[in-house]
Amino acid sequence: MSHQNRDLLVLTKRDSMNPEELEHEVELLVDILFHVENLDAFCVANEIIDLNKYKIIQKPLFIKQFLREKNPKPFVFINNRN
Repeated sequence: MSHQNRDLLVLTKRDSMNPEELEHEVELLVDILFHVENLDAFCVANEIIDLNKYKIIQKPLFIKQFLREKNPKPFVFINNRN
């Protein structure tokens, strides 16, 4: 997997790490983040609260449709379910 250009803060319990070990840890983190930072995972972890219709929308298909809207309605919120 290609190394993405991003800033990561890596904290360890060890006093020191050689550059190869640190690079390996960063590669593992990038691999993990690749799998969890996608639209499907976002839609599973979030819901839409529509105060206009007094509804909570949890189906990923409807959440994706809402996210693609150019002009979202007022009083419709994205809520993290964690």
